[in-house]
Amino acid sequence: MKKLLAAACLALAACSSGSMAAGDSLMHGMAMPTATSPYVVAAVGDARRPDADKARDADRHPAETLAFAEIRPGAKVGELLPGGGYFTRMFAVAVGDGGRVYALIRPPETASRYEHDVGDGYANVQMVRQNLGSMSFPEPLDVLFTAQNYHDMHIADEHFDDPAAINRAAFAALKPGGYYVIIDHAARDGSGLADNNLHRIDEAVVRQEVEAAGFVFDGEGQFLRNPADPRTVIVFDPSIRGHTDQFALRFKKPG
Repeated sequence: MKKLLAAACLALAACSSGSMAAGDSLMHGMAMPTATSPYVVAAVGDARRPDADKARDADRHPAETLAFAEIRPGAKVGELLPGGGYFTRMFAVAVGDGGRVYALIRPPETASRYEHDVGDGYANVQMVRQNLGSMSFPEPLDVLFTAQNYHDMHIADEHFDDPAAINRAAFAALKPGGYYVIIDHAARDGSGLADNNLHRIDEAVVRQEVEAAGFVFDGEGQFLRNPADPRTVIVFDPSIRGHTDQFALRFKKPG
């Protein structure tokens, strides 16, 4: 019996060693994060967060967002177009000293007025200035995240690279098994790109484009949905601003 137990233990150790050698990251061996995971609670409750950020929490559901995006201690996270750093600061706390957050904004010649340095006061945040179609990071990422930006990639005046090139670069930036998380304002189902002037996009378009780059659809979050949004007015309209119906999509790089 002792010999059988010893053999089983050796086999289990061999399997574990083989899995790590195949490229599994430490984060993939941890329990899945939830909105009540200690590191998520600590991130949302960080005293350094600006009051203006905290005032938006009721609408942006940060705890649910961090859990859905698989943000956890030790993770290497890329954030595309972080705006004022609302999520950047929470990511920095959640990943901890063993993790890293790379906040990407574009070079001055293509950047909008909403793209500027964020993350001051957080030693594990590093700014990256690159165009999205040629993005690369100092190390392979566990998570690549963007919120309320994907629709802009289809607006000519925003001067983005081709979305197909951006999604291919996102695929290359992630580790095998890594996640690409996209949150955006929902357009009418089946509208394609017709409502982009409203700063919205059809969820089906995002799925089609991202999956074409090699990603596998991994899940959808309902925590930002608002059925009261008619999805027919621009997101800046006072009747709906800050309360739009939004989709949260998670894609996985196979491996």
